[in-house]
Amino acid sequence: MGNKKWGLSSLTISALMVATLSACTSVDSIETTKIKIDGSSTVYPISRNVVEEFEATQDTQDTALVSDVQLSGTTAGFEKFCQGKTDINNASRPIHDHEIKACDQSGVRYTELIIGLDAITIVVNPQNNFAKDITLEELKKVWEPEAEGKITHWNQIRKSWPNQPINLYGPGQYSGTNDYFTEAVIKQKGEIRKDYTANKNPNILVQKIANDPNALGYFGYGYYKISTTQVKALAIKKNNQSIVPSRSNIKWDQYRPLSRPLFIYVNMKASQEKPVLREFVHFYLENSPEFVSSAGYIPLPKELYKLAKQHFETGKVGTVFEGKSQVELTMDQLLKKEAEF
Repeated sequence: MGNKKWGLSSLTISALMVATLSACTSVDSIETTKIKIDGSSTVYPISRNVVEEFEATQDTQDTALVSDVQLSGTTAGFEKFCQGKTDINNASRPIHDHEIKACDQSGVRYTELIIGLDAITIVVNPQNNFAKDITLEELKKVWEPEAEGKITHWNQIRKSWPNQPINLYGPGQYSGTNDYFTEAVIKQKGEIRKDYTANKNPNILVQKIANDPNALGYFGYGYYKISTTQVKALAIKKNNQSIVPSRSNIKWDQYRPLSRPLFIYVNMKASQEKPVLREFVHFYLENSPEFVSSAGYIPLPKELYKLAKQHFETGKVGTVFEGKSQVELTMDQLLKKEAEF
C-alpha cells in the first residue's frame, strides 16, 4: 500500500463545527436561564437550602441551575432587582416606596410572596449577668441618632445597670433588618446612630458579640437559634411582662413589633421566560414550611401558603404593604390583606 495522507474530510470538519457550535449554544443557553438570587442575609439560609434541594431533584448534568445565592442585604438586593439584574430578591421587609418607583421605571413587574416569620432578636454576651430584658423605649434611647456619642454606658440605659461601657453591633445600612428595626423602634425609616459596628453577615455579628462582654446587638431569630451558646437573648419588656423571642410568641403576635414576615420577590417576566424559575418558585412555596423551620424561623399558617401559591399562579403583581413595613400588623390582619389582594 502506498503512503496515504489521513485527514479530516470537509464533511467531518463541518460536523465538528456544528457540534462545537451546538455545545457553545448549549452552554450559553444554560447561563442565560440560570436563576439569579440576591438580597436579605436573614432569608439567605432558607433560599440557599431550597436551591440545594431543588437542584438535587433536577437532571442538571452536573450543571447548576441557580447562580450562587448572594446576600448583599435587602436594600442592596432591591436595587439590583429593580434594575432587572436578578430574578428573585430575598427580603426581610416589604418593598419600600422608592423601590416600587424604581421597579416601575425599569418595567420590572414582581409578585410578592411571604415565606415565613422572623423576630428581630436583641442579644448580649453570655457574660452579661445584669441585663435580662429591655423595653422598646430603652432600645430607642440607645439606638436613636441623638444617642450617638452620648449614650455610651449601660447605666445610661437603665440606672440599675452598671457604669460599664456599651459596644453596639448590628446590620449595615443596606439591610432590611436595619430598616425594620428603625421603623419599629425609632419610628423613623433609616434613622439610627452611626457609631456602631456594622456587618451585613449575621454570623460575623454573632462572633463579635460572643467575644465582647460589653456587647449589645440585634439580628434575625434564625441566627440566634443556631448561636444560643454564644449569645444571650434579651426579653422585650412590655406592660410589665417580659416577652422572650420564641416560636409561639412570634407566631401568636406576642412579640410585636419586632416580629415580621419574610419574603421573596419574583420578577414575573423572568418567570415567564425561564421555565426553571417557575419550577423553582413552585418548589420553594410547596416546601417552605420545612425549609423555614430548619433555618430556625417560623412557618406561616397553611392559608397564607395557599394564597401565595394562588398569587404566583395567577400572576398577581405588586405589594399589599403600601411601601412600608407596617410593624404592628397581626397575623389575622396579614391574612386578610393577602386574601383581599
